[in-house]
Amino acid sequence: MKENEIMNFDLDEEEQEILDAFEQGKIQFEPVSEKILAAARDTLKKGKNINIRINESDLTSIKMLAAREGIPYQTLIGSLIHKYATGELRHVAFMQTV
Repeated sequence: MKENEIMNFDLDEEEQEILDAFEQGKIQFEPVSEKILAAARDTLKKGKNINIRINESDLTSIKMLAAREGIPYQTLIGSLIHKYATGELRHVAFMQTV
């Protein structure tokens, strides 16, 4: 499908109003940031599903960070794992007290 072709979808009344307003130039959308585009591209890549248990407060923090970035929290977790695995994210060593 070419970029300027629109697929035929069954739109509800509200969706049709939004599409009509956009096509008439009454509304415009902000450009999408490169960060969001990268997250979308990464989401489309085939991956392996895993199950993992993490602390509930850590998950809440990750969800809040992801919401601020405008990406799904699973994408953020996958990105962090990828960055760590490729050496882009360094491990922070904690000092042991004697």
